[in-house]
Amino acid sequence: MAYKFTDNYKEQGARKKLVEVLRKKGIADEKVLEAIGQVKRHFFFDETFWNQAYKDIAFPIGAGQTISQPYTVAYQTELLHIQKGDKVLEIGTGCGYQTCILLKLGAVVYTIERQEQLYERTAYVLPNIGYKPHFFLGDGSKGIPEHAPYNKIIVTAGAPVIPETLLQQLAIGGILVIPVGDEKSQKMVTVLKVGEYDYEEIVLDTFRFVPLVGDKAW
Repeated sequence: MAYKFTDNYKEQGARKKLVEVLRKKGIADEKVLEAIGQVKRHFFFDETFWNQAYKDIAFPIGAGQTISQPYTVAYQTELLHIQKGDKVLEIGTGCGYQTCILLKLGAVVYTIERQEQLYERTAYVLPNIGYKPHFFLGDGSKGIPEHAPYNKIIVTAGAPVIPETLLQQLAIGGILVIPVGDEKSQKMVTVLKVGEYDYEEIVLDTFRFVPLVGDKAW
C-alpha cells in the first residue's frame, strides 16, 4: 500500500463536512466531533482511494477487515465517555483510525490486533503520523491481562457473547462497549462495572461488524 502523508485544503474541508454529517446523525459529544475533525482519515487509505476517505462509509483495508464507518467510530467513542488519562483497551486495532481518535481524546491506549499484516502496517503508520499507543499482536478476545485493569474497553468486532476475560480486566467504575450478536448483525452493548462481580448492561442500536475471532469468541 502506498502512503503519502499530506493534508491539503481539500482534505481539511472534507473533514469539516464529515463532522457536520455526524452531528446531524446524532453525535452530540463535541470532544468526539473535534477529534473526528482533527484525525486525518485519508492517511489510512492508499492514495488511490483518498476520495473515499471522508465519506461516512466503511472501506476495505485488507486481510478481510475494514476501516469502520466514521459514524460507528464516533458512536462507540461517545459511549466510552473518555476522560483525559483513561487507560483504554482496544480490541481490534485494524488500521488504527479508532486508536487515533482515542489518543486524540487524551486516553492511554493499549491496542491488540490478531492479523499480523494489519498489526505490522499499523505499527508502522501510526508513529509516522504522530500517534503512539501500546501495540500488541495476539488474540484480542483474551484482552491484555498483564496491563489490566482498564478504565474503558472498546471492542471493534462483533462477538457472540461478552467475553468474561474482558469483564475481569475492567476496573470497577469502568465501561465496556461491545457489539454482540450473530455474524450478520449485532446490538451495541454498554457494560458498566459497578462492583467486583456486578455489572449493568445497556443494549442499544443495531450494527454490523466483522466477527471477533479468537479463543473467547468465534
